[in-house]
Amino acid sequence: MRQGRRGRNATADRALDILLMFDDDRLVLSAADVAIRLGVARSTAYRYLQSLTGNGFLEEQDGSGFRLGPRVVDLARLARKGVGLSDLARPIMRKLVQHTGMPALLTRRTGGTVVCLEREDAGTSLRLSYERGEVLAINAGASALALLAWAPAAELDELLAGPLPRYTEATLADPAALRAHLAEIREQGYAVGRGEVDPDVLGIAAPVRGENGGVVGALSVAAFSHRVPEREVPRHIEAVCQAAEALSGQVARMGIG
Repeated sequence: MRQGRRGRNATADRALDILLMFDDDRLVLSAADVAIRLGVARSTAYRYLQSLTGNGFLEEQDGSGFRLGPRVVDLARLARKGVGLSDLARPIMRKLVQHTGMPALLTRRTGGTVVCLEREDAGTSLRLSYERGEVLAINAGASALALLAWAPAAELDELLAGPLPRYTEATLADPAALRAHLAEIREQGYAVGRGEVDPDVLGIAAPVRGENGGVVGALSVAAFSHRVPEREVPRHIEAVCQAAEALSGQVARMGIG
């Protein structure tokens, strides 16, 4: 994904790289950690950290390092709000979970990436790469492809111009093959993915349309492939498409998109 970016600003890149270092196992960063990861002097790393702290993206923690600050929390809240999309989607997602017995996801495209806005679980042990707030590539998984399939032609050309990441052997990273698959998705009105992001996971997604008919998000379900007999897939496809249509109607009435 990073190799595909063009015209990047070095200072902004460093700031983003630092923020992306945080994860569940690394909640606090030191200047030494950042210096090693970025390959810069410790004084340079500290300068970047101080700049992020000054803007509220980080805050110092008792001299032990830096943790995510209030500005990040605020941005996360705004991202999840998704211009009202999340609030409208939650009740529909809960019904979809009850109907299918699968976790339901609400995703949205942001440039060349996909952001998971909401997730409703079904009480299963299924672990997915898609968690609330996760950012993933645009070319892998039913949710991503349901968003990419209806991207404007000029944007699609740009998105497919750079290297595409491959998560598993099932991930489509060849632009020509991906374009052909996207044409099929547009024709049938939904996307089905099998093991493209997480091995042995079946995903079914349908686009959510806004007031002007454009795609503003995607609604999907996911389950272990071996737990969903092929004969039941059409029933789940119908449920996802109906839920996406219901959400699209509400989104249009609210004047979103």
